[in-house]
Amino acid sequence: MKFMILNGAGNRFGVFDARGRPGFAMTSELAKATAAKGGVMGARGADQIIVMRAPKSAQVDKLQADVFMEIWNADGGQVDACGNASRCIPWLVMVETGRDAILLETNAGLLQTTRTGEFSVAVDMGEPRLDWTEIPLKEYMDTHVIDVKVGPIDAPILARPGAVNMGNPHCVFFVENVEETAVDKIGPMIEFHPLFPQQCNVGFAEIRSRNEIRLRVWERGVGITKACGTGACAALVAAHRQSRTDRSASVIMDGGTLHIEWRETDNHVIMTGPVELEFEGKLDA
Repeated sequence: MKFMILNGAGNRFGVFDARGRPGFAMTSELAKATAAKGGVMGARGADQIIVMRAPKSAQVDKLQADVFMEIWNADGGQVDACGNASRCIPWLVMVETGRDAILLETNAGLLQTTRTGEFSVAVDMGEPRLDWTEIPLKEYMDTHVIDVKVGPIDAPILARPGAVNMGNPHCVFFVENVEETAVDKIGPMIEFHPLFPQQCNVGFAEIRSRNEIRLRVWERGVGITKACGTGACAALVAAHRQSRTDRSASVIMDGGTLHIEWRETDNHVIMTGPVELEFEGKLDA
C-alpha cells in the first residue's frame, strides 16, 4: 500500500492511501505502532495517522467529495478533525489530478480546500461551534470565558480561557510569555479536566499584536505538537471574542506559521499554510 509522510507547518502525519483497498481496516494498535518514535516514522514519530479512502457519502447539497480522510491520534484513538491534515490530504489529490480545488470528507463534515501556492493550501474550516453544548462542556457556561483556573483559587497562575469547537474541543488560555509557560505540565491537567466530558485540546496563546499570535498546543491524545491547525483556528476565534485581536492573524507555532481568518461575511474560519512531503513509498499493510 502507498505510504507517505507529510507535515503541515511541522504537524507530522503518516498517511495510508487505502482508496484502492476498501477492505483495509486501521486499528488502534496499528495506529500506535505506526506513529511510534523510532519506527517507520523515524525518530520524530507521527502526531496523527491518516487513512485516505474513497468518499463515503452520496452527494451533499449537490456536492460530491473527492476523498475521505480517517484520522487516528498517536495514542490510537480515532478523532473527527485535524486542521493541518485537512490541507495536506487535499494537496496530495491536487498534485495527482492537477486541480486547484478539492472537497474533503471527514467525520466532522465536508471541507472545501483551495491551492494557494505550489506547497500551500487554504481550507474552509466552517463556522466555529461556540455553544456550551457543542464544545461540549459538562455544564452551562458562556464559552467566551469559562471558569477554569490553574493554581490557587484566589491567585491562579492561569484563568479565563475561551472554549471553541473547530471539529474538536479546544480550551485556549492567554499567557504573557508562552516560552515560559509549562505547557507539558498544564496541558495534560486541563485535557482531562472534568468540565470536558470528551477531553480537550489545550492552547496557550501569547498575543503579540492585533494580527499576530504565538501559540503552543497540547493536543488531546497526542501531547505537545509542532503545530495544530484546529488549535490555531480556535486561538484566533477565542482571542477575537475576548477583543484581543482582529478577525485575522498570523499564528506562529513551533513548526511554522498559519494564517487564520474568521470571516465576518459568513462566519467561516479560513486556514492557510504550508505543506511538505517528506517521504513517499510502500508498506505491507
